[in-house]
Amino acid sequence: MNPFSRSWTALLAAVAGLPDEDFERPSGCRGWLVRDLVCHLVIDAQDVLITLVTPADTEPTADAVTYWNLVDPPTGEDPLDALIPRLAAAYGDPALLRFHLDDVGSAAGRAAGLADPAARVSTQDKVLTVGDYLSAYVLEWALHHLDLIAHLPSAAEPPADTLAVARTALERIAGAAFPAAFSDADALLIGTGRRAPTAGERTALGDLAGRLPFVLG
Repeated sequence: MNPFSRSWTALLAAVAGLPDEDFERPSGCRGWLVRDLVCHLVIDAQDVLITLVTPADTEPTADAVTYWNLVDPPTGEDPLDALIPRLAAAYGDPALLRFHLDDVGSAAGRAAGLADPAARVSTQDKVLTVGDYLSAYVLEWALHHLDLIAHLPSAAEPPADTLAVARTALERIAGAAFPAAFSDADALLIGTGRRAPTAGERTALGDLAGRLPFVLG
C-alpha cells in the first residue's frame, strides 16, 4: 500500500473499532468530541472525492508541501468549526456516523487507488498532480488519527511508517527538522500545537520553539 492508502485505511479501521461510548469522549482537536472529529473526516472524504473528479488542464501551482498554508491558531469563531458539532450531534446513533464514514471513506479510498498519479486536479484555487494531492493528505490522516486516539488508550494507533512520512512532510513545511530524539508522534503533536513541549523538549527545540505551533490550513 502507498502511504495515502495505508494511513487512510488504518484511520477508517480505528473508527470502525470504536465502541459507541467512545464517540462522546474528547478528541485531540480542541473543543471537539470524537464524534465531531469523525464527522469532520466524513467531510474530508467528500473533499477527496470532489477533488479527484475536478480535473485541471494548467500546470501545477502547488505540490504536497505547498498545498498547506500556515495559518493562525483557531479562535473558535470559524462558522465551520461551529457547524461540525451540530452536524455530528444530528446523527444521534454513533452507528449512523460510523456507517457514513465507512461508506464515503471507502469510496474515497477506492477513487484514490484508481486515479492516475500524474493527472492534474484543482482544489482551493490550486492545481496539483493527483500524486501530490494524495501525498499531502497523509499528514492530515496521521494528525487526525493521533487526534482520534488522544484520550482512547486502547484504540489502534497510526502505522509507524505513515507517522514517519507525516513528520517529514511537517518538517518540510516548517523548513526545519525536529530533534532526532523526538518520536514521530511527539514531533507531530508538539509541532502542530496539539500538546505543549516539556521544559526539556523546549530546550532541545532551541530556536524552533519560538516558531511553534505550525497550524495547517
